[in-house]
Amino acid sequence: MDAVTTSLIVAACVFAGGMVGLGLSRVLPKSHLSRETQDVVRLGTGMLSVLASLVLGLLIATAKSAYDNTDSAIRTYAADLILLDETLRDYGDGALQPRRMLRDYTAFLLHDVWPETHGRQAMQENRHIGTMLEHVRESIRALQPVDAGQKWLQDQALDVHISLLRQRWLLIERSGRSVRPAAIAILVSWVCAIFVSFGMNAPRNATVVTAFLLCSLAIGSAIFLILQLDSPFDGVLRISSDPVATSLAHMLPAGK
Repeated sequence: MDAVTTSLIVAACVFAGGMVGLGLSRVLPKSHLSRETQDVVRLGTGMLSVLASLVLGLLIATAKSAYDNTDSAIRTYAADLILLDETLRDYGDGALQPRRMLRDYTAFLLHDVWPETHGRQAMQENRHIGTMLEHVRESIRALQPVDAGQKWLQDQALDVHISLLRQRWLLIERSGRSVRPAAIAILVSWVCAIFVSFGMNAPRNATVVTAFLLCSLAIGSAIFLILQLDSPFDGVLRISSDPVATSLAHMLPAGK
């Protein structure tokens, strides 16, 4: 289920809770709507509102933190791609083969993670891309330096490549959702209960219904924001491919 559908369902549930509250105020006996009863309900609703606010803020902060970490990791990964290519360029013409392989790997990575039609929810393991990166290392190790300078550049290139491998697997291992569906379900159930209590104490008129509708859409949009931040490679908040595209643009031109 995508983020838009989920957020609309959440908004509908919250709005339905307000409508249920309005209906209950008509069918409940008057003894259940006494001032003392309403005071107790308000106290419980106030406590639940504080808890819901804290959980909502925590979920947004968790999703935003995971999104920012992934974005930073992608930028670091792209910078290391450029660094590796520049190190091989300094090595000389003997490193043309690993440079070509690195360029092909970067182009394939860009197409796989940021396809034109739709994005991915996470950076998933692709054995073909992993094999391409392994072949780059094998090609670097096969270089035959003729002096101490080229030997140093070969060692530096291998170090950067190891860093790329480590970052790639960290991105894959961290690609799971940071926000669990159960936490969202519990939060939505609390908000629905709050809106039921609001409806029980509200007059039945168009203004109240409109306010319930707007508030429920606001809650739905907050859930939409959480889900979008929790899917950094897909949706309207998808992480930009510019860092990797910039890395590819600085590499060995195609055909060389």
